[in-house]
Amino acid sequence: MPRKPRKKSKTAIYHIMLRGINKQTIFEDDNDKHKFLETLAKYKVISCFELYGYCLMDNHVHLLMMETKEPISTIMKRISSSYVYWYNRKYHRCGHLFQERFKSESVESARYFITVLRYIHQNPLRAGLVESVFDCKWTSIHEYLHKVHITDIDRALNLFSSDRSIAMEQFLSHTQKENTDQCFESNQKWRLSDDQVREILRTRGVNSNSMLQQMDRESRYAVLAHLKKLEGVSIRQISRITGVSKSIIERIK
Repeated sequence: MPRKPRKKSKTAIYHIMLRGINKQTIFEDDNDKHKFLETLAKYKVISCFELYGYCLMDNHVHLLMMETKEPISTIMKRISSSYVYWYNRKYHRCGHLFQERFKSESVESARYFITVLRYIHQNPLRAGLVESVFDCKWTSIHEYLHKVHITDIDRALNLFSSDRSIAMEQFLSHTQKENTDQCFESNQKWRLSDDQVREILRTRGVNSNSMLQQMDRESRYAVLAHLKKLEGVSIRQISRITGVSKSIIERIK
């Protein structure tokens, strides 16, 4: 079947997700993430797009951006091709790294704009990789809080208030608020990798299956309950990683 044409945004603003082919890792280390941000900065100048938010995860990227000089498809082709060329040379590989077609959704209103921005900044939190939106260094939240590098922060802050101090206060409150925001959810299912789930366990002090088994029942169940709540983690996966039976995990509230 031919592909459906990408929906054109009336505002020229898009929420973009770029994902590794077969959900594979696209950033092996921090240097790779630095390189991707350098690539964004390079083509921000060449393509003249505005960038309002970003989040780099191990196997996918979220961007909130506005096309100006070039269409979003051209911009994303430039960015992805440049990064993949560098990545393949570094790791002595060839072929595709990203899924052939990036995901995009139009951002048509101010309300949805700040919803998407919050969703992007909370992505590591939703995945259980951090305790707060401020703990992950690979999102644009730090450019809003500290020094701006590649993020255009004025549009978002001005939506809250023309007074910068009030705007920042309201922006931070909005960003940290618990929510049920859904972006891309109707047509996208993604999973955390086993290594990511193991890293989440390590952040909770569980370095091995034997350590989990030696915990008292209440503590062990609390860890398993935390994993069950995470977006992108299945009961089957938890069972495989921890060695705890699926039936036990299913009964844990």
